[in-house]
Amino acid sequence: MSRADRVARPSPLSWRRDTEPREGRIAPSVLAAVTALVALWPYTSVIEPGAWSFAVVLVVAVIAITGIGVRALLARRHPALRDAAALLAQLAVSIGTITLLVAGDTAYLGVVSTPATLSTFSSLAAAAREEIVFGTAPLDSSPGIRLVMAAGFALVAIALDQLVAARNAVLAGVVCGAVGAIPMIVTLADANVVWFVILGVVVLLLFRFTAQRDPHSPRRTSSAVAVGAGAAALVAAVAIAPIVPVSASLAGTGAGVTVDASLRLGDDLRQPNPVEVLTLATDADTAPYLRLTTLSRFDGRVWLPDEADTRPQSDGFGAPDWDEQVAAEEVSTSIRVVRMSSSWLPVPYPATTVQGLTGAWRLVPENRTITSRTADAAGNDYTVAWSAVTPTREQIQAVPAAEPVSDPDAEPVELPDEIGATAAAVTAGATNDYDRLIALQNWFRSQFTYSLETPVEEGFDGTGAEAVARFLEVRSGYCIHFAGAFALMAESLGMEVRIVVGYLPGSRTNERRGEEQVFSVTSDQLHSWPEVLFPGIGWVPFEPTASLGVPTAFAAAATTGGGTTAPSTPAPTTSPQAEQTSGPEIDRADAGGDAGSTGTLRRLDPMPVMLVTFGVLVALTLPALARLAQRTARRGRARRGDAAAAWAELRATMIDLGIAVSDADSPRRRGSTLVAENGVDADAMRALTDAVERASYARSAPPADLVPALDAVMRQVRRSVARPTRVRALLLPRSLFAGTGADAPLLA
Repeated sequence: MSRADRVARPSPLSWRRDTEPREGRIAPSVLAAVTALVALWPYTSVIEPGAWSFAVVLVVAVIAITGIGVRALLARRHPALRDAAALLAQLAVSIGTITLLVAGDTAYLGVVSTPATLSTFSSLAAAAREEIVFGTAPLDSSPGIRLVMAAGFALVAIALDQLVAARNAVLAGVVCGAVGAIPMIVTLADANVVWFVILGVVVLLLFRFTAQRDPHSPRRTSSAVAVGAGAAALVAAVAIAPIVPVSASLAGTGAGVTVDASLRLGDDLRQPNPVEVLTLATDADTAPYLRLTTLSRFDGRVWLPDEADTRPQSDGFGAPDWDEQVAAEEVSTSIRVVRMSSSWLPVPYPATTVQGLTGAWRLVPENRTITSRTADAAGNDYTVAWSAVTPTREQIQAVPAAEPVSDPDAEPVELPDEIGATAAAVTAGATNDYDRLIALQNWFRSQFTYSLETPVEEGFDGTGAEAVARFLEVRSGYCIHFAGAFALMAESLGMEVRIVVGYLPGSRTNERRGEEQVFSVTSDQLHSWPEVLFPGIGWVPFEPTASLGVPTAFAAAATTGGGTTAPSTPAPTTSPQAEQTSGPEIDRADAGGDAGSTGTLRRLDPMPVMLVTFGVLVALTLPALARLAQRTARRGRARRGDAAAAWAELRATMIDLGIAVSDADSPRRRGSTLVAENGVDADAMRALTDAVERASYARSAPPADLVPALDAVMRQVRRSVARPTRVRALLLPRSLFAGTGADAPLLA
């Protein structure tokens, strides 16, 4: 072997391992535990801090320790038996640990489950399901949540431990990513960039761990290439993916917006590209407001969704809330949910009957909504019959609003003094509750401005008491701030009030279904508004949000000739004023006029396409760029007479092209083979081999520029192979991944 080969190759390493690597006992379980904790991290943003996180961490740690212990005890046993024993032991230990943490007082010795323990688990699991389905993030750290999270991550940790021990890095990475992404997907939260970076690092560690213990993996790999490839993948995932332009129809008919029973609507309303979420067909001239659910309990920080009994559809919504003297027109509306995921269905108010739904959907008589614990709103097509209740102005002025119903078990909520004082000042000239509410509505619509950004900039983007006080001071916000402030001010005046989450009336389209006009509702028309209860009339909606929707104003009986004709401007019914708007009037630089699902981008912006194309090209050419840098460095040394650098570059080129390279060949023999089989110029080849022999055996040799001979040889070597091989060698140079001691045939 020549000195040049010894210089170019630090040690005589072979590509394959000669022996099976020693089985690890500690590393698999530790790495699996770390991976499980990485998957756990995103859940801390959707569940309040509490005992649940300690329970999960403890269960993951116990599972890891159990795996280490069992594998150490059965180190001499067959791997399949060892892994099966570890699995059974981990299941038993995790069950005992969860029992001790959640229901230890019902178990034998605190860890052995009894019938009472199983009953406790069942009731806690049912309670947790209710909290998850009907609650809002962040969820409270309840015993049920602690049980569900501990049990869920016990299964995740055991699965990861088994996958890592079995050297299945791909599935382990998929499990970690899928489990960790669930909170962001469900809540439609922004991507946690830091978490994604850590996830990428963990996945690379999983691949590294698996590769090091594979007998067919190389003993030596290029760390620079590994780090570069990993960095490129992370950059592509974190920086390039979020700016990919997506057509509105790319998601097909699946759900594009998720709506829960909360007033966290800001992120949805601030989405730059609204999509069509549902369509409705009606024979009326205008579309009604659509409600999903209501919130009537206020704890000082947030409004909580109503928890009421449900009934099957066959039982109906119950008796009407309005007296016979109040005019009510029956209306039928057909609704088709396109891209909205929710456990509530959008319906007009007050709904009386519904057709076209499966039995999984149940009715809530208290607020006349429709909900399900198992079904999803997306894809449903149904028809709702509802009543447009339109009392005269005299009728509603004669009825005082219902007084608030207090919960004796709830802690009293202290509101800032300015909320009640402002309500009293604004309504000072009114003589009845309806006029007081109209005064509040007009005050908000005339003295405030609509803004999605001001609450974020001013730090009051919420509906808590302090946020409402700040909103009344700044006088700028969006629907949740108008609805929350109106509700608290009306309640301070002694009225029963609740907040509705739903959608503004849709926009008219050119489509018709028979005699019915079709309206389109988009994701940026998600809305909230307050309602006040008037006995004998029902819940009356108001629209305080500036520049949006239909302000409530019932007509006097004298102007309609009798008192039972529909008013000119009822709020969420079918008689909107000319000032009605169908969505937030905000500047959307990347939104066109039609917010529907047309299958095209709303604006032809070439910049995202250019950035994505550039990112893809960089990722694809990264190996070629690394090889080019390596070749440039070697040619620079060869120009100064470094024969080892010239020979290393020739050898790497042969590996890239798939030409056999054998460590048993001397430079002269290798040169002769290239001349005979690849048509290399003999003089250029001799110049290189002579330089290598002088560097290997002579005491000293005068430096000479070897680049011309090297370029001539490599040019002719490349010409001796097919063009596809040359392209593959350029884009995927094998020499980067094989190391300097690899034989080309083993890389094929």
